[in-house]
Amino acid sequence: MIRSLSRRNLLTSLAAIPAVALLAACSDSGEKAEAQDVKPAAPEPAKPAAPAAAAAPEAQGTVDMAALLKPGALPDMQLGKDDAKVTIVEYASMTCPHCAHFAETTFPELKTKYIDTGKARYILREFPFDPSAEAGFMLARCSKGNYFPMVDVLFRQQANWVGVNNTKDALLQIAKLAGFTQESFEACLTDQKLLDDVRSVQKRGADEFKVDSTPTFFINGKTYKGAMSIAEMSAIIDPLL
Repeated sequence: MIRSLSRRNLLTSLAAIPAVALLAACSDSGEKAEAQDVKPAAPEPAKPAAPAAAAAPEAQGTVDMAALLKPGALPDMQLGKDDAKVTIVEYASMTCPHCAHFAETTFPELKTKYIDTGKARYILREFPFDPSAEAGFMLARCSKGNYFPMVDVLFRQQANWVGVNNTKDALLQIAKLAGFTQESFEACLTDQKLLDDVRSVQKRGADEFKVDSTPTFFINGKTYKGAMSIAEMSAIIDPLL
């Protein structure tokens, strides 16, 4: 179950979250997670470099795309054209190291090769497993039209705010660089409706589309779990174009 935090104590809890809880951000069995039980969605073992194109990973299920794309508690954050032939929906957690790895190593080329060229559209949905991930997504939603840049900064600086002694202060320093003040930072993280909506996005992903680890991708209705390389994603996307 998603942890229940009141409007009053979200900020306080961020300052006191133990590092082990933050590092357990990629998996949640529905019970209190223990560090040894964490099983994040891992990428496939690295393949030796070869001139041949990478084989497409095997899909791990299918979903109804019409149902997947129905509006939820929060407006979808999208890059790319509505009429693109390929739709990629990623469920991610801000404190997930595999999500950060994908964001840093695969996403830039995915954006250049497919999203910016109109071949694919990309939708990111919140799937936080802990209060720090919730806070990261809330700050991205509060960042005045800079959702994706804020997500990118938080992923790239993940080591600077996940698992540190005072997550709240670390996030505040990052947020200030993005234009937040102390007041707007605290207003964002005490917005109960926004917190509830972020949790609703996660709950819907888990209940309706069986998301149980991050990152999880839905590409034209097929399910793929784990941080894929650009070669693997290309092997999935190219036959759909």
